[in-house]
Amino acid sequence: MKELSGALKQAKPYLAAILLRFVAAGLIVIAKIALNEGMSPQVYSLYRCCVAAIVVAPFALLFDRRRRPEMSWCMFGKILLLGSMDSVVIPNTYFTGLKFVSPTFSIAMSNAVPALSFFFAWIFRMEKVDIRRVSSWAKILGTAVTVGGAMTMIFVRHPTLRFGWTKGADSQHHSSTAANNQDYRFKGVILVTISCVSSSLSCVLQAIVLKSYPVGLSLTVLVSLVGVVEGSVIALAMEWNNPAAWSIHFDFQLLAILYAGILISGLSYYVQGVVMEAKGAVFLTAFFPLSTVIVAIISSFAVSEILSLGKIVGALIIILGLYLILWAKTKDQALDKAANAVNDVARSTTNGSV
Repeated sequence: MKELSGALKQAKPYLAAILLRFVAAGLIVIAKIALNEGMSPQVYSLYRCCVAAIVVAPFALLFDRRRRPEMSWCMFGKILLLGSMDSVVIPNTYFTGLKFVSPTFSIAMSNAVPALSFFFAWIFRMEKVDIRRVSSWAKILGTAVTVGGAMTMIFVRHPTLRFGWTKGADSQHHSSTAANNQDYRFKGVILVTISCVSSSLSCVLQAIVLKSYPVGLSLTVLVSLVGVVEGSVIALAMEWNNPAAWSIHFDFQLLAILYAGILISGLSYYVQGVVMEAKGAVFLTAFFPLSTVIVAIISSFAVSEILSLGKIVGALIIILGLYLILWAKTKDQALDKAANAVNDVARSTTNGSV
């Protein structure tokens, strides 16, 4: 029983990271449908922050009240920067770009996040790279493989695989292609790329902030409040003369707001912080490519997006890259644990001789 409990404890970060990818994949499909129905990306980003702040605030007051550290100006600046990126820059660029590109393309672009996060973590000395270690080479190779898998999903479009539920998708695809010309598609690609780079940097920044402000619920609320303040300015500037964009009805757009606010900006953001505290930012972002596989499958049902052989092969390559990264992280942890044990023995021996 004790061994089972230990195994479950070790598996928690892995299960949480996988669950986060399913939740994120659901958001992409739901948001795409809501945006196709005419929802404003700026108002959507603002409302999700409002929902997250309202839902999470009571829990932060209850559980973080006695262990919340004192807020310094330096910490306030870091949280302000983190909130600006996570609640304003990332959602506004991503969801605006999502209007012009497919869900699978947008989520496939996010597969660059592990590589960029690994790079940023190395710059901030949060991730070690020792060319003498096999694990370091495995991390580099695994990151490159996941990006290669994502590129395969994006650029290898033939042959297509037809299923019963995608009948008639060709005509829908051609009509949407005619509607979204190359200029709009290029705009969408640029915006989604900016969002992915910002996501990579924000994951590393969140891990840095949590080291000196280790109250995940309170941090979630503060980040959402930054999004409310800054997002209000952006939404008003973009939708001042469009009252219809602000109206809320009991429809799919309301579902998209509640889903994003409660499950993404609220619960997922908190769980993401817990996983990063336990395993690091690179570990968390290594699971991002799984969303590509999930979205490709869901989109074939939800929006009749056509699957291709390239997407299937790319998904398998992504899984291979993910395995390499996780193997490398496991080896690093084992080596670090052994090194710490040796240091502890050396210290105790020194103290005993004195």
